[in-house]
Amino acid sequence: MRKARAHIENIALHHTIFDLPFAYMGAFLAAGGMPPFATLAWITLAITGARSAALALDNLVDLKYDRQHPRFTRRPMVTGAVKKWEAALLIVVSLLVCVAAVAMLPPVCLRLLPLAALPFLIYPFMKRVTFACHGVLGLAIAMAPAGGWVAVRGAIDAPMIMLCLAVGIWIGAFDVVYGAQDVTFDRAHGLHSMAVTVGAANALKIARFFHAVCIACFCLLGLMLHVALPYYVGVAIAAATLIYQHGIIAPYDFTALTQWYFMRNGIVSVAMLACTVIALL
Repeated sequence: MRKARAHIENIALHHTIFDLPFAYMGAFLAAGGMPPFATLAWITLAITGARSAALALDNLVDLKYDRQHPRFTRRPMVTGAVKKWEAALLIVVSLLVCVAAVAMLPPVCLRLLPLAALPFLIYPFMKRVTFACHGVLGLAIAMAPAGGWVAVRGAIDAPMIMLCLAVGIWIGAFDVVYGAQDVTFDRAHGLHSMAVTVGAANALKIARFFHAVCIACFCLLGLMLHVALPYYVGVAIAAATLIYQHGIIAPYDFTALTQWYFMRNGIVSVAMLACTVIALL
């Protein structure tokens, strides 16, 4: 049980709150109501498998940096609770689970899987080469609603792209905020981020701008699909959450950037899903 808990912590299983609700949201919007339960089940397995592989890969690739970072001393791979070979095995198993689940969805999903998997496979290496790493992470998370949409409708269309834009911009901008606290460490180790490139203060301003764009994209999505009023209650909750989150941090004071701050962003995904379902059903 101790080993299982270590692996669950290593892949941050609770972080599925950031992408799984949006995968469901994509499925509900594509169906215009309740999608088949079996489809939702396979979507759940596919997203969980993909995200588990992505987090394990990220921690494996970044292990040499995590061992030097004062915030990461208790991470399972840093403490040795999870060995490198165990993480590698979990990556393989998680990817197999993802592929098996996607194979149970419409054939187009399996054909598009390599393209959808590419962002999360390359993301761990992007911090070494470009400040655009935040955008790659956003693209990786945006594949969740894209997968949910295509799993139901079997096609790519304009509303799906708008949904993916909203989700990708949301998580990418949040990653800019989260990464700003590590600007000193990243500079010292030759890593890249928005804060390293333009400074923490400007990075936070850029994140605020893109979160405003994110909310605009959610509004446009509702208009494109003529979703009922409860949907916009979700948008309002998301906007209020983001405004509050930005209001409690400053460029040179990241004491509020705790694990609770991190998880509070899940309010955005949960509120958007709940209000979308209410609006549709």
